[in-house]
Amino acid sequence: MKRFALCAISMLTVLFSVLEVKAQLNRQTPQELEGTDVIEHLGEQIPLDAVFATSNGDSVRIGDLLEEGKPVILNPLYYECPMLCGLVIDGVIKVVDELKWKTGEDFIVISFSIDPKEDHRLAATSKKDHLATMNDPSAGDGWYFLTGKQSQIDNMIEAVGFQYNEIEDTGEFAHSAAIMMLSPEGIITRYLYGIEYDEFNVRSALYESADGKIGNTLTKVVMYCYQYDPDSNSYAPVAINIMRLGGLATLIILGIFLGLFWLREKRKKSNSKTEFN
Repeated sequence: MKRFALCAISMLTVLFSVLEVKAQLNRQTPQELEGTDVIEHLGEQIPLDAVFATSNGDSVRIGDLLEEGKPVILNPLYYECPMLCGLVIDGVIKVVDELKWKTGEDFIVISFSIDPKEDHRLAATSKKDHLATMNDPSAGDGWYFLTGKQSQIDNMIEAVGFQYNEIEDTGEFAHSAAIMMLSPEGIITRYLYGIEYDEFNVRSALYESADGKIGNTLTKVVMYCYQYDPDSNSYAPVAINIMRLGGLATLIILGIFLGLFWLREKRKKSNSKTEFN
């Protein structure tokens, strides 16, 4: 038993040493990307009284956009984003085109800018350009492109946990790639990550959201292993994160194995005592 314990300790020491070396070799996270995570608030409600401007310039409460029986895809972005926001909304457009459900009739999409300097005219242009690529010309009937003041944006961002940082030198924003699913009452039911969305997953999420069912965070664990690479316009594996998850899995398996070994040894000792008596 002592030899086995020493072997296990040696294995753990080697594992942590490898992780430490890899962490040192891994490039440092840019300061702009710190604090740009998505903090999931599943089961919580978005601020229905938050006021935004539609692409027509009209003032509207978020709650007034919601309709009975219609789940919502919520898409935080900013319209002058040079890359990531465009890829996210393109992913939303692609999957909406693939869905049998129709915007406006069966569900709603709300895209809102996180940049208070953007106005409704920019939102209108973005809506026209993006929705012109869709197969359904009536998709815009249930897809809102909003802009708002900083206080209203902050209320929405805090509610959904979508963190971002403004890059002072460029005026751009560092942020994650994520959309949220809401129930018809505005309850956050699921988070989907990345720039491409599987039709089956989105359809299932919409069904669940329509019934107010709360999803899980498995997708976020998977996306933890990937990091957006602007050079290739795609998500690439992050070796250190994969190793961390692999190390965690190894520790769990090792813990189970040690537990089973300990139980077996305990039973042997118990049986030996019984036979001796």
